[in-house]
Amino acid sequence: MALTIEDITFSDNSARLRVPEAFTLVVFGASGDLARRKLIPAVFALHCQGLLPEDFAVLGFARTPMSDEEFRARVRDSLDGCKGEPVSPEQWERFTSRLHYFSGQYDRAADYATLRDRLADGLPENRLFYLATPPESFVPVVRGLAGADLTRKGAAGAPWARVIVEKPFGRDLAGAQALNGEILSAFDERQVFRIDHYLGKETVQNLLVLRFANAIFEPLWNLKYVDHVQLTVAETIGVEGRGGTFDRAGILRDMVQNHLMQLLCLAAMEPPLTLSAEAIRDEKVRLLRSLRPQGPQCAASGVVRGQYAAGTIDGRSVPGYLQEPNVPADSQTETFVAFQAHIDNWRWAGVPFYLRTGKRLAKKVTEVSVHFRPVPQVLFNLPPVGPQAPNVLAIRIQPDEGISLAFQVKQPGPGLRSGTLKMDFSYAEAFGSAPPDAYQRLLLDAALGDPTLFTRNDEVEAAWRFITSILEGFESPLACRMLSYPAGSWGPPEADALLRADGARWHLREE
Repeated sequence: MALTIEDITFSDNSARLRVPEAFTLVVFGASGDLARRKLIPAVFALHCQGLLPEDFAVLGFARTPMSDEEFRARVRDSLDGCKGEPVSPEQWERFTSRLHYFSGQYDRAADYATLRDRLADGLPENRLFYLATPPESFVPVVRGLAGADLTRKGAAGAPWARVIVEKPFGRDLAGAQALNGEILSAFDERQVFRIDHYLGKETVQNLLVLRFANAIFEPLWNLKYVDHVQLTVAETIGVEGRGGTFDRAGILRDMVQNHLMQLLCLAAMEPPLTLSAEAIRDEKVRLLRSLRPQGPQCAASGVVRGQYAAGTIDGRSVPGYLQEPNVPADSQTETFVAFQAHIDNWRWAGVPFYLRTGKRLAKKVTEVSVHFRPVPQVLFNLPPVGPQAPNVLAIRIQPDEGISLAFQVKQPGPGLRSGTLKMDFSYAEAFGSAPPDAYQRLLLDAALGDPTLFTRNDEVEAAWRFITSILEGFESPLACRMLSYPAGSWGPPEADALLRADGARWHLREE
């Protein structure tokens, strides 16, 4: 059953969201994959929508020697390779003159002095620095900017300087604290935008609206009515040529500490006092601090972890993780984790939250599903018409963004037979197009100075505090063996047993 949106007036805040003042976006790592596939196309899309000022500039910074013209040619190739409408000559003509390039070393102080001179040579004084580099370059770049007096720490008003830091933000709690210390020695917290692109997705943002703008949901969003909550981030891809990099991280660091923790916060946090950035981020931090710590013994025995073996994805054979390039043959790095988390507060005490993520799974999908308690074992929940399936509210983050609600209805015909019906809302169907790329929203917010969709230093550290205890459990002598699962499945069978012990099963599963 599809929902359509008709005769509804939506407020238009596009004028408020347009960046009012000229700025220069400095992209460190401009020759890399992230800049090519995501950042520059997002800037181009914002430019075409008229959301950027007339006098903005993009200055790429990377180690690869390149002229402005060569950089522009690369950008044009990346735009031509993106999905969507072809780049028109008029659009490109207006955009290309704003692109500039600077070749330098991330750890060479003299290059930052030259960068300072280049920025002062006719480029807008407001500066947005984007660290799209490998994480080991974050500290050298921050130190270089500070050494060249480009950070404007402590300055009030215009011109401004801000920095966007990509994930991963540290490898554990100690690493995140050290990185925060380095960044906050060069910038004020209000200047720092720690990015998690999941927060830029429309459906993730819609979690707040769904919960707090609808009287039918929030009264039920608690231990009295919710049986359990499931969060799944599943990928069909493998390590995609990043074997060495991924093997040093693992799926727990790569996906759980950031993406899944953010989804958990928005699905379970208390209502903020206002919609201000700090009020929302305060509640996220409170939620993370309410997570029951996973002691080493609990983490060792209660977290299902595995590696994908050879299998079939979309009809083609794919190798196992240990056969991927640059992955050690004896690697003990997990490509799948599933575990149960508990939030020790008045709203959620006793309600299990099941988190699952992995590579080379059966389907590419990100979903939060809220499973309500079954109706009492009377009337329709007894034979011959029962037992009835409980109601499920599923929020699909990707790839088919939308929301579905499963509820019971009478089936047509004689007798009193009931069945489950799904009422489904699709963003693409309702609004006529798919939601914009998350990086568009996040770049726009950073240019506007709005930190709502970015993580604060204490939030990052609170998430790492919970995850680090699990990492320590992995290193414990009590740690369970690394499990194996075939590519194209939903992971090790032991992940199903996590829920089966509580009389539940995964909402997304093999039929």
